[in-house]
Amino acid sequence: MTFAQAVTDRTRRLQTRLCVGLDPRLSEYRDLGALRTHTLDVLEAAAPFAACVKPQLAFFEALGLPGFTLLEEVCAQARTLGLPVLLDGKRGDIGTTAAAYAQGWLSGPHAGDALTVNPFLGFATLTPFFEAARANGGAIFVLVKTSNPDQADLQGGGLSERVAAEIARLNAQEAGDGYASVGAVVGATHPGDLARFRTAMPRALLLLPGLGAQGAQATELAPAFHAGGTGALASASRAVQYASGLDVTASREAARRLRDELNAALGQ
Repeated sequence: MTFAQAVTDRTRRLQTRLCVGLDPRLSEYRDLGALRTHTLDVLEAAAPFAACVKPQLAFFEALGLPGFTLLEEVCAQARTLGLPVLLDGKRGDIGTTAAAYAQGWLSGPHAGDALTVNPFLGFATLTPFFEAARANGGAIFVLVKTSNPDQADLQGGGLSERVAAEIARLNAQEAGDGYASVGAVVGATHPGDLARFRTAMPRALLLLPGLGAQGAQATELAPAFHAGGTGALASASRAVQYASGLDVTASREAARRLRDELNAALGQ
């Protein structure tokens, strides 16, 4: 199955729209060994309630070589658990550099099934990413309207709408009528914009960051979904991994609660 198919299958089969983020912060642990054990334990504990997992590359990169080794372990364990892997790297560059990023993060041992991508160097920079995603049955999630408050500095004035139109154009090139390989990042912190972007990108999976620690509420997210509760993934990271310090049971229960809150908001 493609990434979009795998996520949609888990959404329907397990009744979950939750994307569990992993942000392993070294400052929270006594050493790298404790970080590794806790991160893998949280992944296993939260997996039954997740449609996919989203490792934040910055925290793995900050650990140096041990971080890349851990990322490979996370990807391998996620696949053993049947969880699609969405790497949050927000990569974006031109020419051969973009192609190298696409090769590194969408194929190979520490690659994901999907990758977040920054389009603000121009739409041509997306080409290596979506070509790599399509070749590997993966996906990219293009930044459209991010969850941070100062996104308006650059994403206002119709720019987000232009990016959304480009995503819709790219997806229209793919055969079939299901979800295509180019998704969109639309912050859950902008509930008033969700219906508009859902309509603008009918074949795009929407990634909705900001649930939990950034203040977004599950009750406000229904407009991002299609009938039947498919088409979007609400992402929570700190609210799951550090729900109560390093208590893995608390992480499991936080993932369960967020899944249930999303289902209740959608009447599922």
